Amino acid sequence: MIAPSSPTAVVVDARTPLDVEATVLAVPVWPGDGDSGPWIGEGAADLDALGVDLFGALERESASGRAGQVVSVPASGDRGVERVVLVGVGDGSAAMYRRAGAAVARAARGVGRLASTVTVTASDAEIRAFVEGAVLAPYGLRKADGPKAPLSTLVLAGSGTERSAAVDRARAVAGAGWLARDLVHTPSNVKDPEWLAQRARAVAEGARLRVSVRDEKALAADGFGGIVAVGMGSTRPPRLIELTYTPPDFDAETPRVVLVGKGITYDTGGLSLKPREAMVPMKTDMSGGAVVIGVLSALRDVGCQVAVTGLVAAAENMPSGTAQRPGDVVRQFDGTTVEVLNTDAEGRLVLADAIAYAAATLAPSVIVDVATLTGAATLGLGRRHAALYSTSDPLAAALCAAGEAAGERLWRMPLVADYRESLESTVADVAHVETRKMGGGSITAALFLERFAGDVPWAHLDIAGPGRADSDEHEVVKGGTAFGTRALLYWLETAHPADAVTR
Repeated sequence: MIAPSSPTAVVVDARTPLDVEATVLAVPVWPGDGDSGPWIGEGAADLDALGVDLFGALERESASGRAGQVVSVPASGDRGVERVVLVGVGDGSAAMYRRAGAAVARAARGVGRLASTVTVTASDAEIRAFVEGAVLAPYGLRKADGPKAPLSTLVLAGSGTERSAAVDRARAVAGAGWLARDLVHTPSNVKDPEWLAQRARAVAEGARLRVSVRDEKALAADGFGGIVAVGMGSTRPPRLIELTYTPPDFDAETPRVVLVGKGITYDTGGLSLKPREAMVPMKTDMSGGAVVIGVLSALRDVGCQVAVTGLVAAAENMPSGTAQRPGDVVRQFDGTTVEVLNTDAEGRLVLADAIAYAAATLAPSVIVDVATLTGAATLGLGRRHAALYSTSDPLAAALCAAGEAAGERLWRMPLVADYRESLESTVADVAHVETRKMGGGSITAALFLERFAGDVPWAHLDIAGPGRADSDEHEVVKGGTAFGTRALLYWLETAHPADAVTR
């Protein structure tokens, strides 16, 4: 199997860039004002000893200083420096620093050690964004004739060790995204529900989490009818993975957040078979579960103060003589009977079980689920925003703010009450897809899930659009993006036990 690379190591060194033994140096370029051209920022004076004409290089390349624009200038090798990378930082916002970090890292593939002064005057938020971009952008699976390995070590030179806390959190968040991408990109001949459970156990050991896994027998005995139904067509049976993080100051009053991830390790559509072209990317249909595992892996490192339980409802949706049929009626964990009309709408069945289980047994203050759920969300919002649905205005606002800060944008969508009637069934409590065509497929999917959360504040992230990318762009990579990992970690690291957002 093609193996994943290791993420870039990031260190802080207060010395000048020429003193940290790096072969490549990166300095910021700022756009000019009015008629003046771009100017080179922090660290430029330290490079005078190299005798490199940096301004001449900018002029030759018609550089403007826009975020992520790179001009690479060869150096003589004096003091071990072989190249200087000039990178635009645009307006200097966190989003632009994230683009700059991504551009530097892509320009430095295969480099052992790069020293950067790009963030010398940046705020903590901007430093975090730069580091996250630098670590995530060069992600990729390695093969002999493929891209070079990611930059091995990024040195934030001249930044001062007092900025280490921001760097540590950035490393944790980016590392969680890297882990989630590894899970998403693993091919489905390797990745099945039990493999995902084994990976979760390994993550739990490293991150000091509690873990439990229900196998197919326990799922059937405990009434998880949706998960069992989706997985019954496969020879590789379903699992429900439960990871639990307990903060250091945990007590009986500490709020508990439950994250629920769709973990469909491969989706053929079942008997409602997908076209071949639509099946090709379906190893990524467990992206929601990967996001949950990634988030749980980093909670301790980002200082999360609330308790968090992560549930991954894992199954493989296959056609066979034992598969569920269109027209079947299944009983979910809370006793709700559901008429299954399209076996390719399997994600909401496994999520419904996990959400109902959380609401009934875990005493959550809030439930958030994340899933590559509907093509309709992609049609409505494209590939740069995830659809957000919520029964709580404060929760929705907090998630949107966290997504904006993390560079993973969410757009709140309405839970249209009138659309509920499209889910009416004559043979069960509810149908899981529309029985009357009213449009708004992403909305009706969210309305189906909403009922299983009961009166617990709930949010649903449909990441079908931004969860997959057709090409590299900034810190996003082609394939499964693990979208939502950063947004949820930014939200959870700022969620205080007394914060009303969690109520």
